[in-house]
Amino acid sequence: MAKRKLTPAEKAEKKKRKQEYMTIFINGKQKRVKRPPTIDGIDVEEFIRKNADPIWLHKTSYGKKWNVRHQRLSVTVMS
Repeated sequence: MAKRKLTPAEKAEKKKRKQEYMTIFINGKQKRVKRPPTIDGIDVEEFIRKNADPIWLHKTSYGKKWNVRHQRLSVTVMS
């Protein structure tokens, strides 16, 4: 017996559901959980770590969280 084809509305719902949730295994069973938030496909904290201004990091708690103040301010000068 062949499976029936999905209607366009069902396909759209399936695509939306796949983007919003991911499947993980817990105790040998599949569970659907919400995906973590991302920016351009990168984890939010990773995006902030890569793109934030050192002054902004210092003003917020993110600088203390990752201790990046000294790492980000070291700049190599090429001559």
